[in-house]
Amino acid sequence: MLDRYFLRELAQTVAATAIVLLAIMAGTSFAHVLQQVANGSFPASVMFQVLGLNMLDGLSTLVPLAAFLGVLQALGRMYRESEMHVLASSGMGASGLLRPVSLLALGVAILVGVVSLWLGPWAARTSDQLVAAANRSVIAAGLDAGRFTELPGKGGIIFVDELSRDGSTLGNTFIATERTGHDNVPHLKLVTGKHGQLYQETDGSGRYLAIWDGWQYDIPLGADNWRRMKYERNDASLDSIQSDEDDEEDPAHSLTLAQLLKTDNPDTRAEFAWRTISPFMTVVLLALALPLSRQSPREPRFGRLFLAVLSFYFYYLLLAICRGQIIKGHWHHSFPMWIVTFLVFAVAVRMFQNQYAERKPRKADA
Repeated sequence: MLDRYFLRELAQTVAATAIVLLAIMAGTSFAHVLQQVANGSFPASVMFQVLGLNMLDGLSTLVPLAAFLGVLQALGRMYRESEMHVLASSGMGASGLLRPVSLLALGVAILVGVVSLWLGPWAARTSDQLVAAANRSVIAAGLDAGRFTELPGKGGIIFVDELSRDGSTLGNTFIATERTGHDNVPHLKLVTGKHGQLYQETDGSGRYLAIWDGWQYDIPLGADNWRRMKYERNDASLDSIQSDEDDEEDPAHSLTLAQLLKTDNPDTRAEFAWRTISPFMTVVLLALALPLSRQSPREPRFGRLFLAVLSFYFYYLLLAICRGQIIKGHWHHSFPMWIVTFLVFAVAVRMFQNQYAERKPRKADA
């Protein structure tokens, strides 16, 4: 009965904490995705799909933190309301608390393992493919006849006066793009044509825009050496319109587990180490929550919570430093990350043992 009670209380608090953290992550992710859309990294038509996939990818970090804070809050409430003291006086020892927390830790660790090893990378790959496919398609960028449309990735603007129902055939077309020439001078490139057509390679890997019967102008800004060329057909690759790359993007993160094992470089080694250690990080955090949650009824409510957040940040920072050393090639294995994890787990076990250790009665002074 006690195990069911503890599991119910812990699971409810962890779920509530996860919902709050998920709402916070949704807000920050939405702001980031909205900024990318505003910068032209990808069209607004795929914004919510990318947002959902990014949130799924972030669960490998959110779930351990939610479990850690949830267990800390649930057990802390029981200590403040003297429930734990009553249960201890009734004969419940350390094992009565370890069983439900261990079951919860096992379930959460399995969930984190599934997300970090499979679902997270799948979400990252799907998001990249979705953005790439949208950026290859002018139609997905919101092209509409009779108005100017910004090309994905700040590639320029396009205007057509007519557009077929399937979006593959264009009427009178105008395209304006800006680039930096070999002389480091910005060049404005204008392309006009009487009609155009969108087409793909036979394998579907590339997307191109063909324009017939028009003119192309190359205008260096601030100079008078303009160039004009008349053409019968002008083909432009839409793949050359690249989206803004995120400096913090990790290509190894979207690789499958089999691809990580086959590829041997610092990035893949660091990614594999991070994925494999995430489930064990969950177990360590829940073990650390046991001693940190114990408090007296008069103790400040958020005192232990602040200490717990600092502990999580310190542990996560140590793992991130170890991962950074692997990425830089200074370390060729993940052994230091496992040492840090084992040391934090040993500290948590020692703190828990000290709290439940039998204390010898003091002898009265004669």
